Amino acid sequence: GAVKEVGGPSFFALLVIAVSFMPIFTLEAQEGRLFKPLAFTKNFCMIIAAFLAITLDPAIRLLFTHMKNFSFRPRFLARAANAVLVGKIHREENHPISRPLMKIYHPAVEFVLKHQWSTIAAAFLVVAVTFAPHIGVFEKIGSEFMPPLDEGSLLYMPTTVPGISVTEAQRVLQIQDKILKSFPEVQRVFGKAGRAETATDPAPLSMMETVVVLKPQSEWPKIPTWYSGWAPEWLKDILRRAWPDHLSTEDLVHGPNGLDKAMQIPGVVNAWTMPIKARVDMLTTGVRTPVGIKILGPDLNKIQEIGLQIEATLKSVSGTSSVYAERTTGGFFLDLDLKREELARYGLTVAQVESTITSAIGGENVSTTVEGRERYPINIRYLRDYRSTVDRLNRTMIATASGAQIPMAQVADLKLVSGPGMIRDENARISGYVYVDIAGRDVGGYVEEAKKIVSTHVALPPGYTLVWSGQYENMLRVWDRLLVVVPITILIILLLIYFNTRSLAKTLIIFLAVPFSAVGAVWFLYMLGYNMSIAVWVGLIALMGVDAETGVFMLLYLDLAYNSRRDQGLMKTKEDLRHAIVDGAVKRLRPKFMTVAVMFMGLVPIMWSTGAGSDVMKRIAAPMIGGIFTSFIMELLVYPAIYEVWRWRFHLNLKTAGAGFARDLASINQGEENEKD
Repeated sequence: GAVKEVGGPSFFALLVIAVSFMPIFTLEAQEGRLFKPLAFTKNFCMIIAAFLAITLDPAIRLLFTHMKNFSFRPRFLARAANAVLVGKIHREENHPISRPLMKIYHPAVEFVLKHQWSTIAAAFLVVAVTFAPHIGVFEKIGSEFMPPLDEGSLLYMPTTVPGISVTEAQRVLQIQDKILKSFPEVQRVFGKAGRAETATDPAPLSMMETVVVLKPQSEWPKIPTWYSGWAPEWLKDILRRAWPDHLSTEDLVHGPNGLDKAMQIPGVVNAWTMPIKARVDMLTTGVRTPVGIKILGPDLNKIQEIGLQIEATLKSVSGTSSVYAERTTGGFFLDLDLKREELARYGLTVAQVESTITSAIGGENVSTTVEGRERYPINIRYLRDYRSTVDRLNRTMIATASGAQIPMAQVADLKLVSGPGMIRDENARISGYVYVDIAGRDVGGYVEEAKKIVSTHVALPPGYTLVWSGQYENMLRVWDRLLVVVPITILIILLLIYFNTRSLAKTLIIFLAVPFSAVGAVWFLYMLGYNMSIAVWVGLIALMGVDAETGVFMLLYLDLAYNSRRDQGLMKTKEDLRHAIVDGAVKRLRPKFMTVAVMFMGLVPIMWSTGAGSDVMKRIAAPMIGGIFTSFIMELLVYPAIYEVWRWRFHLNLKTAGAGFARDLASINQGEENEKD
């Protein structure tokens, strides 16, 4: 009988947990690749567990439940077998675990039942205060696309003005490497200016990249903490997981004496990220900073002008670490204007003159030297002294068909002109980028404020548009998808709960656990200083299924106690209902407490984890820990009050009123018969 009572609800509860992960399967791009394996693993486990709960689990329980003690020799083996396989069957009132819990919980549930409306009002007030617009705690939590993933290395990507020479870029790069290497947390650095020998890396000399490999955090300089002076080393190893005794990576970069402050070089705008993250961001959005602004329009000069206005405007926004607008027209080029009449006079062709300039400046491969199994091209060009200025190039001699040598100035005009160093094209429109690096603020809150300020101070001409990109673009994409999928998932969960309970009222009561669990999740996120990200949403989605599971069992225990007293004919007054609720809530406290305790024991160690990936896992576990706590409190205190109101007003009260009406009607009929007599 006990197996039949919990078998069906267990099946549906585990099925609800599996269905709650449906939104994760709709994720795409990098977030889908990161979290879909987690959802697949969880769902396979839950689906298998759901079928085992109604098939193998009952059979094993009946097989291994031995109510009689074993009696065989030697007796000490019999006693051991009885202790392990049989054990003692305690009443809940005498159970060593249940007894202290019931002593604490029994007065509490009696109190909330006596003040049921106050309890319900207080619970809904907590929800309202948590999620109230403008004043709620939820409004104070920031938003971001993905939580910071500590890769163990940094990528320093400064930008300077276009047109920088190779020599100057090399000098600046050496200064940067020297400053970075002076920090004790840095193990080694490797800088690059310009592009690699590939068509997929069109980086100019003005965009530098330096990979900063950090030492293991255990080798970083220690900072004083509250336990530094007295704790032994073995205890410090435990405490530093929760309270690190070294700088965080964020403080190392953006702290008062961090890398960013030390790298303030005139003419250079800093940008900090991580190697893998930078590659993923640039492949997905084309922007290497957390926030990017794409300016689309028909004219490069106007795009650069708008970009400079945005750059000046965003410097005043709180949280701006650095901002740089691309100088789309800041390149310098050597323009060759041929005098075709002079070419014809000397019998020269356009190709001959262009070949001379190409060989003099860029060089020409004339042969290959063989060094064993190695091959090296032989490149010949003018010495730097003969090609460093326009005047010297004008004196470059060109051989005519007759063998005479004439200077370049006689057949061409050479001059330096400015122009676009690089032309971007996006959605069939010319574009320019503004790179924004932020520190100390969430991406969502920063962009919302920046949008208002830019729209106020920057006037866009007709034909020009702004597109906010970077992590913000990915965040909006995920948010728009979840706005559609999550309500559908909630509807499916409600249908599953309804099929199990066959009652709309019970379905709504069970689902009340979701907003109450969200209260704990929001407060715990706020206390930890976490922003809303896709990892947090994964935790909230998982929490939704877990809450529905615990709510199903709480309502099951209340229904069992109610039906038991009703079948015995002891459900006539409000006091009878209250006794049934107390019996169902208090005497079933141990299984509910064990369920929540198991969840806590599985999740809390994640909050102490360190290393790569721990930041993502902490943000998945944090809303579940906070939500399970408040959901458990709600199910212990608020559920009984709501259940009593529902049962009394819509079941017992109607029956009592109906019985009273029948008695009145019978007395009236009896009186009429007496008058006739």
